This record gives sequence, structure tokens and C-alpha cells, in this order.
Amino acid sequence: MLCKPIFSALTPLLAPLVMLPLMTACSPSQPTPHPKADSAPEAKTKPAPAAPTAPQPTPTTDTHAPPKPGTLRTFTDWTVGCDNALRCTLGSLLPDASIGQDNLTLNLVREPGPVANGGGKMSLAIETRNDQAATKRPPASFVVDGKPIALRDAAALAAAIANAQSLKILDANGATLATVSLKGAAAALRYIDAQQGRAGTVDAIVATGPAASRAPTPALPVIAAIAPSGAAAKLTPAQIATMRKRGSCDIGNFPDGADPTQFAPEVHVLGGGKSLAILPCSTGAYNLIGALFIIDGATITPAQTDAPSGFEETGADSATPVKSVVNGSFENGILTSYAKGRGLGDCGVHQSFVWDGTRLRLSEQSEMGECRGNIDYITTWRAKVAR
Repeated sequence: MLCKPIFSALTPLLAPLVMLPLMTACSPSQPTPHPKADSAPEAKTKPAPAAPTAPQPTPTTDTHAPPKPGTLRTFTDWTVGCDNALRCTLGSLLPDASIGQDNLTLNLVREPGPVANGGGKMSLAIETRNDQAATKRPPASFVVDGKPIALRDAAALAAAIANAQSLKILDANGATLATVSLKGAAAALRYIDAQQGRAGTVDAIVATGPAASRAPTPALPVIAAIAPSGAAAKLTPAQIATMRKRGSCDIGNFPDGADPTQFAPEVHVLGGGKSLAILPCSTGAYNLIGALFIIDGATITPAQTDAPSGFEETGADSATPVKSVVNGSFENGILTSYAKGRGLGDCGVHQSFVWDGTRLRLSEQSEMGECRGNIDYITTWRAKVAR
């Protein structure tokens, strides 16, 4: 099976490091000599206070929330989406004819919650990886309808483009690096106002009104994941052959003359005596589909996920229920999938999964449904991972 069209509406969470006080080692105290008869009695020494106990993390309970990634909407030259915690992103899109020329794209992100309570903050990112000029002349400022705006003033930029005709990204010398179309920007910002519950309130960007903000701040769902431990399983040729049969992963799916190591399975330890095998199943020009199996001693079963993975719910092949990932990798207990819609990588789905002892759980998902130059994907699902 070769690569399939990507469908729309399909970075690991790092636990904070706790720095503990450095304790010095002490040798056993020596016996205290008896005082001389003419010496003054020694004052009683108070026992040293006990060292403070480092605060323990509050136990976190798995919320068992089924993943429901947000959907993406496109308004002319802008695409927009919000995740399950109502963090919303709008990203600029290139006209098809300009891809390969001015390839700078811009994403604006707004956090949920009332501004009065510290919410609603805005940030921005300029994507330069597909623009050769920006590597030598990095972006330095914006100009909106002739008005200069500082490079990182996301709030001022969002307010300005809501009612503007032109947006330019400039280098340090004031030369234009890119002109960003504002067609659809106001509608995308209005969509964010509505999704975050700001429409008609003082916190809105476009749909402003006199009402006080009622923007909610949903809590992230929690996944109780298992930290990898132990040694990864060793597969026999017979076990690999069985996995290939169950996943319909025929060697004939690979191009003639392909390197045999390209379709050798990867095996990673999950913990609790179990391992994850990623078995290359088929390949295209820029996508390698890998079938997922769980190894528990001599028992090998297809892995289960709580969300569609890779290209489709049906798994590694339409003839089998075995789940899959695309361009998959496993590191630090996180399984990732990156299904590209085309080689440029400007559309597709990024996914991250963690193991809870029974199945692989979706911990993060970001997407780009439009193949129009923007490779800075929009996050549509997030969860807090507790190990």
C-alpha cells in the first residue's frame, strides 16, 4: 500500500525538574570528654532542627477522557483551530502560486481565560524554515497598513490585522521579506472570539462588546502513563513473519532493491514486562507506515489506541484491524506519528501517544489541513502526562 491522502480534522510534555537542596555528608560525632571539676557546666545544646522535607507532588488521577481533537476552519488565506483546553491558533496560508517564493508564514496563538485573571495572552511565531532569504535576513518587525509594530507584540499585531488591508514582514534594514495576505484574518479572529467565549465582551479581539469576560479555562485531561523500564523483547524470525501476516505487511509492499534494514521491526521497552514493536508495513515517497504490536513474553497482540492513528482508523492496511503510525518513532516513552499530506510537510497530522499499561493514549495532536505552505501545525488536542 502506498501513501494515502491525508484527511483534515484528524511536543511530549516534560515533567518539571525539581532542584533539591545539596546536603553535605557528616562523619560520626566523637565522644565528648568529661568536663574538669573546676570547669563551668556545659550548656545544653538544642537538637538541630530537622532538614525540611522536599514537597511531594500531589498524586494525579487519570481522568480517562476520550480524545476529542478540535477541528480546523479555513477563512480564505487563514486557517484556525482550537484545542480541547481552548488554546486557539490562526495561521497564514500562502496562495498556491506563491509557494516557493515568499515562504514566510505567521501563526498567532491566544490562550483561554479572562484577561483580568491573567488569561487571554497572545504569542506569535514566524515560520522561516522554508524561506532561504530569512536565513540571512531574519524577520525584525511588522508593518500593518503602513504602521510599524514590534516583532513580538502579538496583541498589537492581532488588533491591527483585524481591520487592515496589508501586512508586511521586514528585516532589520526595513526591507520587505514577505507580504502576508489578510484575506480572512478578521473572520479567523472572530472565530477565536466565539470559540473562547469572548464574543460581545471586553476581552474580544474583533467581536468586542461591553460585557465582562466569561471566557472559560478548561482543565487538561490527565493520562497516568507508565515510565519505560526493563529490557526490550527480542523477536524471532517466526514471530516477525506472524506479525507481517497479521498486519498484511508483505515485503512486496516495498520498492524493489529497498534496503532490508528499512523494513526490520523496531522494538522498544514499555514497562511492566511489555514491549512495543513498530513493524514497517508499506512505504511511499515520504511516508513509511508501521504496524503496532505489543509483545508480552511469547504473546504478541496488535496494539490498541484510544484515537485514530496514522492515516486511518482501519490500521496498517484496510484489510486488517492492526493499528499503525506513519513515520513513527519512540523516544522517552512517547510514540510519535507524522503523517505527511505531501513531501513539503505543509499539511498532515502530528500525534504523540503514551502507554498506560493497557493501550496507547493520545497525549497531543497537531494538524494542518491546508497544503498551502504553513508547516507550523495547529494543536488540536493536549493532555497532561503523569508517570
